[in-house]
Amino acid sequence: MGRRRPDTPTLEEVAAHAGVGRGTVSRVINNAAGVKDSTRRSVQQAIAELGYVPNLAARSLAGRRTDAVALVLTEPEWRVFAEPFFSEIVRSLGDALTDTGMQLMLTLVRSDDERQRFLEYARGGRVDGVLLMSVHEGDRLPDMLAEARLPTVMLGRRSGDEYVSYVDADNVGGARSAVSHLLSQGRTAIATVTGPLDMYVARCRLRGYRDALALAGLNGEPSLVAESDFTEDSGRRAMAQLLERHPEIDGVLAASDTTAAGALRALRAAGRRVPEDVAVIGFDDFPLAERTKPPLTTVRQPLEEMGRAMIRLLLEDMEEPSVAYRHVILRTELVVRESA
Repeated sequence: MGRRRPDTPTLEEVAAHAGVGRGTVSRVINNAAGVKDSTRRSVQQAIAELGYVPNLAARSLAGRRTDAVALVLTEPEWRVFAEPFFSEIVRSLGDALTDTGMQLMLTLVRSDDERQRFLEYARGGRVDGVLLMSVHEGDRLPDMLAEARLPTVMLGRRSGDEYVSYVDADNVGGARSAVSHLLSQGRTAIATVTGPLDMYVARCRLRGYRDALALAGLNGEPSLVAESDFTEDSGRRAMAQLLERHPEIDGVLAASDTTAAGALRALRAAGRRVPEDVAVIGFDDFPLAERTKPPLTTVRQPLEEMGRAMIRLLLEDMEEPSVAYRHVILRTELVVRESA
């Protein structure tokens, strides 16, 4: 009872007829979100032409969807909610999900116990996919999700050997172009305020800074590097330390616009004019960059495109799991304003 007759079309045959994957056919049958209208029409036409009748029992078991995506923030500090990067990324992800009908759920995971609890929550079918951001070096959560075969996409990566699917910006190239711009203006004592160096993004921007100096035949001294945590206050403190060590500094690359805003405060407090005495470049191109005094020259990360790419990769993996992890690196752009 309930078995198909030999001449009954199969799900695979419908997929082949429509020119799509088996998972896409399942999502159309279950009226799930994330399928393009043109694809949905093609599948529906194939179903009609072949006379396919869904196996309702199998559908009830295999077609369970929550239409919810978890955005997991692994940053241990609550201060991240005050940072422009967080709000801009949440906005871009929300915009990318607008036409899918899916909900974006924010989850904080800050300890090993919380990692295990979230893993069990996700494995229990409460979300269809996971987006990760602010992941630090050595965090096991991406590996745990991959081992559980849960569709997962990271914003950024933990190292150059990352295998979990991710979307990132060209942080090395962006920092290199920023320092090259400073060098082209005749700046020779160029410092950098990094992000936290247990994050790969910060190490990449530091590498781009060093690459540009090396290409110009300059050996960047370690004492021209000061670490921050991407916040304005840490940027102010780091800039003050750099000025104390090297009063001759005439150029600075900050690892974020927020950090650069802090550096500008420290320079004003020290009586340094920007850009006459010290040129400053940030990284991100948040709206903040246009409101600083002077307006900030910065490296633009394509945050909207990054959000769309993350959602696209996640939806594709939810529709039909791929045997390959996918890595997307998007170009950056130097936006020249008045600070450099």
